[in-house]
Amino acid sequence: MDSTERKVLAAFDRPGASALSLAELGDPAEASAAVRNAVAQLLGRGLLRPAEAPDTYVRTEDGRLQLAGPRDVTIYSRPGCHLCEEAKTQIAPLLAEFSARLTEIDIDRDPDLRARYDYDVPVIFLGSRKAAKHRVDLRQFRRQLRDAMADKLE
Repeated sequence: MDSTERKVLAAFDRPGASALSLAELGDPAEASAAVRNAVAQLLGRGLLRPAEAPDTYVRTEDGRLQLAGPRDVTIYSRPGCHLCEEAKTQIAPLLAEFSARLTEIDIDRDPDLRARYDYDVPVIFLGSRKAAKHRVDLRQFRRQLRDAMADKLE
């Protein structure tokens, strides 16, 4: 992913940025052609999707995961899921040990995520890579966290 694509995806991290226009996605110093090209590439890879307004876009969950770092843990879950609650309780000490940040995503709030993970929750990602689903092997998850930290240092 090139730097303009990364900047476009990162623009959605600003507070209140759910749907952004082309003008909001680019740095005024950058040529708008570069931003338009980056948006086209991100749309093609499913990292952005068009919003209702013309020339306005929404970052997909896959787009958010592309920017996730080695200490970013995402759990796709749903309210009332006992396996999800069990997984969160199990991984909590490891998250603290490795100073990892947990983002919990309710799949029932996004039709695409519900279609993707409906019968598979919880699904846990470490950075942009799937680490577990249904149940967590804590030794494997610890190793994955440790390896992710080591990869970042190299």
